Amino acid sequence: MSSLSSSFSPLISSSDTTQSSFSSWISEKPLSWFQRLCIYILKWGSLPKHVAIVMDGNRRYAKKQSVEKIQGHQKGFGKLTETLQWCSDMDIMEVTIFAFSIENFKRTREEIDALMELARQKFRLMIEEWKKLRDHGICVRVIGNLALLPKDLISLIIIATLLTKDNKRTFLNIAFSYTGKDEVLSTSSEIINGIRDGKIRENEITETFFDQCLYTYESPPPDLLIRTSGEFRISDFLTWQSWNNQIYFVKSLWPEFSMWNLLFAIFCYQHFLGKFMKTYEDRYFNGSANSVKFADTLQKERWRILVDRCCSNGMKLDYQTLESLSAEEVYVYYKKHYDT
Repeated sequence: MSSLSSSFSPLISSSDTTQSSFSSWISEKPLSWFQRLCIYILKWGSLPKHVAIVMDGNRRYAKKQSVEKIQGHQKGFGKLTETLQWCSDMDIMEVTIFAFSIENFKRTREEIDALMELARQKFRLMIEEWKKLRDHGICVRVIGNLALLPKDLISLIIIATLLTKDNKRTFLNIAFSYTGKDEVLSTSSEIINGIRDGKIRENEITETFFDQCLYTYESPPPDLLIRTSGEFRISDFLTWQSWNNQIYFVKSLWPEFSMWNLLFAIFCYQHFLGKFMKTYEDRYFNGSANSVKFADTLQKERWRILVDRCCSNGMKLDYQTLESLSAEEVYVYYKKHYDT
């Protein structure tokens, strides 16, 4: 998909990355009285707890407006911050966005390098805004095959997630260097290795155990998946997790996505709720002590490997030590080692 990564691109111009009105992860644009009324009405029904979004259409938007692609990216990020605020206003606790597909690595080297630089800038901004994120209770998680990314970008991702890990009001999951197929294949390979090494038995492997070994182990499956730009596909996004959710396709390009699109998606969700959807509690993980230990160790090992991968880039502490630091201490560590 050509523009998944565009939605994650930071708001920059050729000369300044800080003056854009959208250069923040926090949107404070007030709602109209009519929008507040619509939210109030929808809250009388069941709301999705977890919304996933395939943000597509930034490039086509730029072409449609006869402007540079970077301006489409700017609009795309501005729309993301707005949408996150709308979800918060509707008490949607978790949002997962498709930011960069592994398939994007098939692009030209020049384009890939540009996208990686855009990601660096956006994660740096997230780190600098860690107090804002704390005040809004936003916990940031990054899921995907992160080992495919440059070491310095991995370091920024680790710092950003550590700075926000104790925030519990809202969860933002950023799928970066991700595809559903890769997630399932990587997880399956790790479980097979665990069987071979005697760490887990075959009879302990269940569907819910597999859930706990995925990148998304901390999240329930999405209740609602939204795809913009008029494409009727999910582009290998949360393939395993989308076993029972509603999928809402909207014609609008991502920068044109409006609150009314979101409200109507939720209205459709409420209309079909109960007709065929099951609850996440039906898949609650209550495996053996050994399987719980294996899944927990697997997740910690993934992060340890990433930290080890970054050691040559200035990250001198191990992950266990980093994880034990307060947000203030992590930020001081970042300023000392990375803010150059």
